[in-house]
Amino acid sequence: MVKTKPLEGIKILELGNIVAAPFAGKIFAEFGAEVIKVEEPTKGDPLRNWRVMYEDTSIWWHVQSRNKKSITVNLRDERGQKIIKKLVQKVDVVLENFKPGTLEKWGLGLKDLQAINPSIILTRISGYGQTGPYRHKPGFGSVAEAIGGLRYLTGYPELPPVRVGIAIGDLVAGLYAVIGTLMAIRAREKGVDKKGQLVDVALYESVFSLLEGILPEYNLAGIVRERTGTTLPGIAPSNTYECADGNHVVIGGNGDKIFQRLMKAIGREDIANDSKYATNQGRAANVKFIDDAIENWTKQYPLKMVQKILDDASVPVGPIYGIKEIVNDEHYKAREMIKEVELHDGKKLLVPGIVPKLSETPGEIKSNGPKLGEHNEDVFKEYMNFTFEDFKNLKEQGVI
Repeated sequence: MVKTKPLEGIKILELGNIVAAPFAGKIFAEFGAEVIKVEEPTKGDPLRNWRVMYEDTSIWWHVQSRNKKSITVNLRDERGQKIIKKLVQKVDVVLENFKPGTLEKWGLGLKDLQAINPSIILTRISGYGQTGPYRHKPGFGSVAEAIGGLRYLTGYPELPPVRVGIAIGDLVAGLYAVIGTLMAIRAREKGVDKKGQLVDVALYESVFSLLEGILPEYNLAGIVRERTGTTLPGIAPSNTYECADGNHVVIGGNGDKIFQRLMKAIGREDIANDSKYATNQGRAANVKFIDDAIENWTKQYPLKMVQKILDDASVPVGPIYGIKEIVNDEHYKAREMIKEVELHDGKKLLVPGIVPKLSETPGEIKSNGPKLGEHNEDVFKEYMNFTFEDFKNLKEQGVI
């Protein structure tokens, strides 16, 4: 029996480019939504030309745009804007990440769309949100990570701040866009008038929301959390330790009972039985002493032996993986987080699996990232009853 995907029947018009909005669109598409990606007619989404290429297309593209349909529309052309307005009549969500005011300039702002389809949900991702004194400033994920407080915390105290090695600001904003859109869909379902709404996601706010207790700690205790390298302030022990073979291991022994098991496993029953270290507060106050004790032990054994001893003691422990280690890891494979797809030329490609795992209605990879305008004919015929002459004229005029 074929199971219905949880978002089957939801139609999403993706107007965004590069990372944040397309990442959200990818998740919708994985769980059954029909995602129609609108691209500029000549070059398409800039992501098509980012990073490592294979046959003139970004390899990343095949993941970021999987399961989507690609159509081409010149949004700066009045005729292109009319096409979007016609499509809006038949979709549930418009997803975009342009600079605030851009859609309004094109006659595609919230009020314009609601006049066409009162049930429409407009999910907007921008650097600083749709309101406030910074709303018109251009904003990239890298800047959001800085102004959102994350860069300040990343790295070692004696060195300048560094970035996380991925576009974390864009990606977390994409996740919030998915969450907010699903909430709006649920609210529309429950509402008597079935009215849509605006979902306003700001990159800097998405980053700021991850900062744990940093704001109230500053407010009540006057503490400014600083960069601390491999440690997490106030949580002990939780750090990276060197092994005898030169590899490094991450150990999380900050739970009270876990700490006792850890100390016994490394032969430090004296520390395990000392009431001074029975709670996190006491351990945090003596973190260097505890970390030194742990690393004195890890340096006696190679990484695999350290893992085995601590696994047997039920202490959270793990190596620091690069992509080579991830690809060969048995757990990644068992959880289907390493999936193999086939490109148009028969080339096999490994791609990340789907998160989260749903037991009854799981997500699915049905197709790789589409060619530019691959679904023009299908979408325009289905949604707008375009004729051959319509296609020919609009293509020659650069509208599609």
